[in-house]
Amino acid sequence: MKVIASYSIKGGVGKTAASVNLAYASAKAGNETLLIDLDPQGASSFYFRINVEKKAPKGYFFSKKNRLLKHIKGSNYKGLDILPANLSFRNIEIMLDSMKKSKHRLKDMLSSLKDEYDLIILDCPPNINLLSENVFSASDIILVPVIPTTLSERTYEQLLTFFKKNNYNKKIIHPFFSMAQSNNKLHHATINNLEKRYPEFLKSMIAFSVEIERMGLHREPVLAYASKKSNAQAYRALFNEILSLIKK
Repeated sequence: MKVIASYSIKGGVGKTAASVNLAYASAKAGNETLLIDLDPQGASSFYFRINVEKKAPKGYFFSKKNRLLKHIKGSNYKGLDILPANLSFRNIEIMLDSMKKSKHRLKDMLSSLKDEYDLIILDCPPNINLLSENVFSASDIILVPVIPTTLSERTYEQLLTFFKKNNYNKKIIHPFFSMAQSNNKLHHATINNLEKRYPEFLKSMIAFSVEIERMGLHREPVLAYASKKSNAQAYRALFNEILSLIKK
């Protein structure tokens, strides 16, 4: 079992769109896949037509496996399950802070699911806190969407600095360009600059697309309703590139 986190300190960079489409691509490739929506806003859950849980028992997320499995929902796609967001996740920092081994509780929870799933994808909220450190410890790959702008570049550098200061393995960080605009000169210049400075950037690039924005209307992955469009295929290319990293 492998764990991929779609993560960024900055919001609005395409984390959820990546999570949803990568989970779909994984299931279509024959993997038993679980998408965990860690953001209390529940965008991933919404895209798969699953409601945010409002009255789940306190602390169930880090409880025993059998209790956790009761909250996992099947999707409309074979091999793809969803652990929906929960409004209690807004207080997850308080919950974690009161636990022993507070930076590794997510890793322990995910390990209990190794016989159920081939791939787990985490859709993470945009912040850097104790939950984020749990994500860093639990993940095999940290997938970081980066819009080619100065502010997004700055938050990526902040993430690298945090990893270095706290002795996390920077090799698991794999950024990719997200919401890139082909006719934007600033985007072109930023992409060229970042690729020279950070060779770890993936080759796959997700362009800004109205087709992707329509996911909210369709409430399904763009790969499901517009699979032949180049912007949808970019997510498939991203998934294949990630697979090659996992197999190394």
